[in-house]
Amino acid sequence: MKINLLPQEVYNKIAAGEVVDRPYSVVKELVENAIDAGATEINVEIEEGGKKLVRVSDNGSGIAREDLKHAFSPHATSKLRVAEDLFRVHTLGFRGEAVASIAAVSRMKILSKTADGHAYSLASEGGTLGEIQQDAGANGTVVTVENLFFNTPARLKFLKSDGQEESDVTAMMARFLLSCPQISFSYIANGKVKYRSFGDGLKSALAVAYGSGVLENCYELDAEKHGIRIRGFIGNQNFSKPNRSYQSLFVNGRYVVNQTVSMAVANAYGSYLMKRQYPFYVLFLEIPPEIVDVNVHPNKADVRFADNQIIYGCVYSVISAVLDGNSRALEYLAQAPKSVRAEESKRVEAVAEKTAVAPVQSEQTKMPPMNYVQAKKELAFDLTPVNKGAAPRFFEPQETTAFKVRAPQEDVFAENQKFLRETEQKKAVQEKIDPQNLQYKGDLFRTYLIYEAGDNAYFIDQHAAHERLIFNRLQARLERREPISQPMLVPYILNMNAQEYAFFEKNLGVLRELGFEAEEFGGTSVKISAVPVDLQSIDLERFFGDLLGSMESLRAIRLADLLRDKLASAACKAAVKGGEALSEQEVRALIEEAEGDMGLRCPHGRPVAVKMKKSEIEKLFKRIV
Repeated sequence: MKINLLPQEVYNKIAAGEVVDRPYSVVKELVENAIDAGATEINVEIEEGGKKLVRVSDNGSGIAREDLKHAFSPHATSKLRVAEDLFRVHTLGFRGEAVASIAAVSRMKILSKTADGHAYSLASEGGTLGEIQQDAGANGTVVTVENLFFNTPARLKFLKSDGQEESDVTAMMARFLLSCPQISFSYIANGKVKYRSFGDGLKSALAVAYGSGVLENCYELDAEKHGIRIRGFIGNQNFSKPNRSYQSLFVNGRYVVNQTVSMAVANAYGSYLMKRQYPFYVLFLEIPPEIVDVNVHPNKADVRFADNQIIYGCVYSVISAVLDGNSRALEYLAQAPKSVRAEESKRVEAVAEKTAVAPVQSEQTKMPPMNYVQAKKELAFDLTPVNKGAAPRFFEPQETTAFKVRAPQEDVFAENQKFLRETEQKKAVQEKIDPQNLQYKGDLFRTYLIYEAGDNAYFIDQHAAHERLIFNRLQARLERREPISQPMLVPYILNMNAQEYAFFEKNLGVLRELGFEAEEFGGTSVKISAVPVDLQSIDLERFFGDLLGSMESLRAIRLADLLRDKLASAACKAAVKGGEALSEQEVRALIEEAEGDMGLRCPHGRPVAVKMKKSEIEKLFKRIV
């Protein structure tokens, strides 16, 4: 077997597969470089989801002429010098792979000027460098990336639609706003301003990313525990979201997705959240660099902690104390200065001493400050939550089951299935009765309508019948593309984040076909000005919450299919309820619209009508045996 030494253009493209998989990762790497360069203003512009153009400009330190070629070289970086530096990384970038990887799969140009030098530019096409040119530009750097993956069509065809790629870039930019609130950001997509922040703090950045209403529903944290600082915002006990896209974690300034922290937060909220609801949080963990490994994966999307239990315990205890409102909460909240929080803590201790309350050996017990090493040595056993939530679990790689794709086989039960369908159709025909032959005899419990036809009695559940009819109308109009809308006196404003908005925008046509009138209302908000006429009493917040709650797991399923369950729930809420008295005219209208179909079932499968023969009733009274 001959071993080949790969040329630079080949191994750069291989590296690009690790570092640059989609447009959002190009934006991520270039913005991180701008932040590391000390920029206070960063502008990002994309076109066609970043496939056609990504341009990132900053007012940072710039790149000197003699270093421009090095910037395109693999494993060339200003952030590391020796191997030991990997264990004390303070910058966002450090591997030196990003620029070379991006250049290998695009047409790229870097224009840069240092404070005491001239502006110079250098262009690359698919990794092939041109000549350094003197250029014109302000202090800082402008990186332009065009036609991403133009020379790797196999990679290009696996990209998502422009809208979905843009939504992922937008989500990434929202996290940059949050992670660096001291930097002024401008983000433009296809000529439209998506975000503009002014570098005036985290609260302002949070309002830009999620709307100003978020702040009044959050607690602001600023806690230090065992040498680990935890700060940021968490939703209060009544503030939750339908999916996890509102969760942001930053470890030493770097956005990551980490299961240890995610589990700690979820367990702290365990007793406060309803099913399929998720906490809102923007958390910053500041951890000594020597106990966290950021060099886990080339895309730096996760980190590895030296001890998961310490991290879990710190996050869990701080958040649960605030949510539960125990005596330590004041120390962890950011509203009061630390000196005031310390005085309050002393006051609580003094009261406890006077009342002779014995200290409890738990997380709430006041302990002398400890650094991480001491905590690991002496307190690790104390950090497991006891009274609520689940004990910390450690997330070692699990074996995954390999699923084999089997060739489709002939359905040997096709004939049986056909027979069953025909039987059901015949049964449905047999269960239909001419409404004119039905005599209304009254109702039971204002819920069950009683009809007589020949020697049969029919008991109809008015709620199930009305629910089925509403659902059928909605389905029919959706299939015929004939919506009937009811304008709203006051429009409903649906506020979403970038990922939700992309999902919503992609399926806006289906909602309009159903009868919703929706239009863009600035940023990632949508205005609903009309609803289907059959759903006038619909709870829009719950309806769209349920819809967006299915976004993560059902992104690949057509909205028309997903809507069936949501329409069934909406029809249920809009239908007449059991216990509501109906006029005789309403009763007649209900049975006529059902066309005498006694085999109907509500969308959830419950029967609409129950039939009893005269002979069955006579047997109950022993008239016949």
